Amino acid sequence: MQVHLIDGTYELFRHHMGLPSEVAADGRSATRGVMRSVLELIAGGATHVGVATDTVIESFRNDLWPGYKTGAGIEPALRDQFPLVEEALAALGVTVWGMLDVEADDALATAAARAATDPSVERVVICTPDKDLAQCVVGTRVVQLDRRAEIVRDEDGVRARFGVPPASIPDYLALVGDSADGFPGLPGWGAKSAATILARHGHIDAIPDDPTLWDVTLRGSARLAASLREGRERAALFRLLATLRTDTPGVLEDGVDEIAWRGPAPELIDMCRRLGAPEVLDRAGALARERGAA
Repeated sequence: MQVHLIDGTYELFRHHMGLPSEVAADGRSATRGVMRSVLELIAGGATHVGVATDTVIESFRNDLWPGYKTGAGIEPALRDQFPLVEEALAALGVTVWGMLDVEADDALATAAARAATDPSVERVVICTPDKDLAQCVVGTRVVQLDRRAEIVRDEDGVRARFGVPPASIPDYLALVGDSADGFPGLPGWGAKSAATILARHGHIDAIPDDPTLWDVTLRGSARLAASLREGRERAALFRLLATLRTDTPGVLEDGVDEIAWRGPAPELIDMCRRLGAPEVLDRAGALARERGAA
């Protein structure tokens, strides 16, 4: 058995940006796109599917850092679909974790960690290109899938992309910053310098203040060391912001069977009528019949 975990917020943004003609004609196009995308995954053989969404963009991290991302600036046509996509996926028969105090990424991290402990699960597939989720990758057992680029990243793939292992991803982001999440990193630190030093020392706390003890050759190491010495407290905060929680309540607490797809709910008929998506209803029904779930 494989478990597929989907970043519903990313999917909603992706389909909103990727269907400009439909967006112009109808403000519900992104929701239809997400439903089609999830059905495509199920048609490809996925049996256990969970979707995490940001019911609101803000989370506990906004209390820790004033510049952390908010829902400001999101187009109304997209923002209005946040509750709609949750309702639509539930009608499709897919388990949805709508997050309020924590983020969808935290729910995905929690689900991945809990599913990976189940001996009946062969592989956990986290469906998002979001670099934050790279920290959840474990060997070849928990992998990250960029469905748009058709790239699967296991632990070796994470190292190839970032130059550090999954466990060092929060440290890496703390040093280089994450513009999508709204924190800047430390002055002077970039992808190459962060990867070089973290590949040797693993975590920020283990990096000596004295650059002669770094055991690596970095241009401007004295300047980088000064930046780190002066910014350790801020780096610790950024690392906390970048570290995903794996204890989110209500996510896979009863085991992976809770996200087994058993066909659409009766509400899908009305939902597809509202969305003008009869093809979604037909496809979901056909898949359910194929699996004996209808």
